[in-house]
Amino acid sequence: MEKVKRVLVTPEAMEVIDELRAEYGEMMFHQSGGCCDGSAPMCFPVNEFKIGSNDVLIGRIHDCNFYMSAFQFEYWYHTQLTIDVTKGRGASFSYEIPLGMRFIVKSRLYTDEERENLEPVQMQDNS
Repeated sequence: MEKVKRVLVTPEAMEVIDELRAEYGEMMFHQSGGCCDGSAPMCFPVNEFKIGSNDVLIGRIHDCNFYMSAFQFEYWYHTQLTIDVTKGRGASFSYEIPLGMRFIVKSRLYTDEERENLEPVQMQDNS
């Protein structure tokens, strides 16, 4: 049985990622938990955002690593995330903002069967 992904991406979000990748190169995501944008998924060129030792790699979307802090992951552990886009400017430093778009996260609870077959996560080791 195929492992259940923890994070998915919509075709519309993939188009925005492709546009960003064409301009900036390889991209990555970090699920924000900050005060300004709430829990916005933020997109950056690889190496423009410092991944911390307490960050968790929860999956890949459209060839981009997707991270969040271990503390925040405790809250999202039982939900599958889907990354989408919407028109409008967010209040973040995410690279899609100048396009007049912002990434958003949608979530749903896993079924009991899905919870038994989740993809593993990977803690970061920055030593």
